[in-house]
Amino acid sequence: MSEKEMILKRTKVVCLLAMVCCFLWGSAFPCVKIGYDLFKIGSTDTASQILFAGMRFALAGILTILIGSVLNRKVLLPSKGSWHMVWKLSMCQTVIQYVLFYIGLANTTGVKASIIEASNVFFAIGASVFLLRDETMKKKKFLGCVLGFAGVVLINLNGTGLNGGMRFQGEGFILLSTISYAFSSIMIKKYSQKEEPVILSGYQFLLGGLIMTAAGFFMGGRVENFTVASVALLVYMALISAVAYSLWGILLKYNPVGKVTVFGFMNPLFGVLLSAFLLGEKNQAFTMQGFISLILVCMGIYMVNKEQG
Repeated sequence: MSEKEMILKRTKVVCLLAMVCCFLWGSAFPCVKIGYDLFKIGSTDTASQILFAGMRFALAGILTILIGSVLNRKVLLPSKGSWHMVWKLSMCQTVIQYVLFYIGLANTTGVKASIIEASNVFFAIGASVFLLRDETMKKKKFLGCVLGFAGVVLINLNGTGLNGGMRFQGEGFILLSTISYAFSSIMIKKYSQKEEPVILSGYQFLLGGLIMTAAGFFMGGRVENFTVASVALLVYMALISAVAYSLWGILLKYNPVGKVTVFGFMNPLFGVLLSAFLLGEKNQAFTMQGFISLILVCMGIYMVNKEQG
């Protein structure tokens, strides 16, 4: 075992790097909605939403490749046998996941989206159990899944019942995006044994971003109103992906899926708090219903992963 591998397996290191990732991902929820406002993109303008997402991820890919190349003092390029992995990962992790995410987020609140996104931990654990077969589904894990999904359901309940608080193109799309993310986590775990995670992240973002940019443009999408504030936000959002997914991929390469994803409970916490302060969603975030939902989600994720060590 190399010194680098030993360091990246230490719980304190995993915790620190994972927390950085979760904070960045949590900030993405309000940033996307702020971006819609700055670039004048309407909640029903699907083409422009896809174009906006494509621009973000194409830029994220470029930044990831540039930063990785500088740090390694050489131009990072996938090997000939890695391009099929880049293609599959770009479709699952970037195109499918974020088309669903961007459209869904335009039709729900940042608070709801951040909590629903926590479901990706349960899907990732399930995929690890049944596809990778490197973990087992025990009673505590199953109970954790039940508690977590109870939290997801609770945040969508209102005076008219569950259906009154959910829209398929809103909360439904966010939930589907988490399933796509779970499969991409398994792909990263598998593919990173053959190719460097930074290379996979950079080129799959670039490829997926270009596909989404082209699709959004030909669908009639437009991204306008480029100002210092809007461009700065776009660069920050690109860095969210470039930094967070590269670090997450490295952690998944050297650790079990469960050990890494246990820290995903911080995603809804950061997402809810940042949405509350940046989007003015305090009335939804700081209610008894919101707090109970967060507690259930966090308890569920903890129970699912507590035996990972």
